[in-house]
Amino acid sequence: MKKIIIIIFAVFLAGCGTGNDQGNGDVNPEPYEIQQIRDEETQGEFVYRLYTEKEEYAVGEQVKIYAELEYVGDQDEVTIYHAASPFYFPITEKSRNIEIPFPMEEPLLHTTLKNGEPLKEEYKRAGGYGSQDEEEYVEFMKKFLEEGFLPGYYVLSGYADFFVETENGGEKVKEDYRIKAQIDFMVSGKE
Repeated sequence: MKKIIIIIFAVFLAGCGTGNDQGNGDVNPEPYEIQQIRDEETQGEFVYRLYTEKEEYAVGEQVKIYAELEYVGDQDEVTIYHAASPFYFPITEKSRNIEIPFPMEEPLLHTTLKNGEPLKEEYKRAGGYGSQDEEEYVEFMKKFLEEGFLPGYYVLSGYADFFVETENGGEKVKEDYRIKAQIDFMVSGKE
């Protein structure tokens, strides 16, 4: 009886990993279903669009993600004020539960949007890690920054963050915008 219990326990332990496969390519994104590869949100006189070209990419393939901001108000153009870009692209790789930050320089810049002509920007891979981060996270981020998207299920919760200034009775009024959208996609295959 003791032999059977020991064998069952040994088989159980062998079948249980650490559950921490953050850095390798042995992640199975299959349980996830793609919800949307395109999202559009309107706030006031602005439309924010976030989209990727397809639901699934292969490892090593360039993942194409775009953000657009369009002014649809009653003026010919409007000036928006923002950091290095009005677009932020924070991503979560859900099968490993890894947050991929989107660091950005934050000077105060301005862009003039013409009515009906979207400002478009393509996502450029970004991220980072520090000495206090877990080893698995650092390994994942190094591979991500050097090689590109690893196999997994990715959710991008992007947003456009900017403000406009208008005059009201001779006084400047600042109106803040943070328009959010969300898309998801998979990357499959072995590294």
